[in-house]
Amino acid sequence: MKEHDGLKFAVLAADTAVFSLREGELVVRTVQVDRPPYFIDSKGLVGGLVLPHETAEDAARRHVHTKAGIDHSKLHFEQLYTFSDIERDPRGRVVAVVYSAYVPWERLTEAEQGTTKNAWWEPVRSVRDLAYDHDAVLRVARERLASRVRYTTLISTLMPKEFTLTELEAAYEVVVNEQLDKRNFRKKIEKLGVLKETPRMRSGGRFRPARLYQFSTKGVKEVAMI
Repeated sequence: MKEHDGLKFAVLAADTAVFSLREGELVVRTVQVDRPPYFIDSKGLVGGLVLPHETAEDAARRHVHTKAGIDHSKLHFEQLYTFSDIERDPRGRVVAVVYSAYVPWERLTEAEQGTTKNAWWEPVRSVRDLAYDHDAVLRVARERLASRVRYTTLISTLMPKEFTLTELEAAYEVVVNEQLDKRNFRKKIEKLGVLKETPRMRSGGRFRPARLYQFSTKGVKEVAMI
């Protein structure tokens, strides 16, 4: 905590919930948090303090690179919320600007997909007992993701470059945590015009080859998806 002319000021931090879809499951990157005596061999979301010369997003990207071991330029960042509860950090008064970040699993290198002694990918459904207020942060980030994919093309930031409609539907079901009507889903997606067919097919397995698709526009577009 900083003090100036008898006034005390909060320290600014930037935290990020980094999401991906791995083998049909929503995962988040967690990192080691070792801050005795409050947190010993604990884990939390990616984050840290904002330096004087940085914006909050600059700091978030730096921490994703240095602590999570991921090239931040691959990720789609969105500002989530500012967490400012008085007791959120037992070491002192810290206000956190929090971001959500999304990356297709296939875009990560083998090293970025892996586990190190300081960083892991974990299924969101089983993550708990995080340091600071990161359980609440993750819950808000998860809820925002589930909401945003309904009225934007945000799901595109988690999908591989090419995918089948079945794979897209499965991704939606994981993110919103509900089963969709297959026929209605496909009719609506095709009517929206946010996808384009490729000349390629996905073959193999018990089923006949399936057409591969791509999103037709870059970036996140507001549209009622599901």
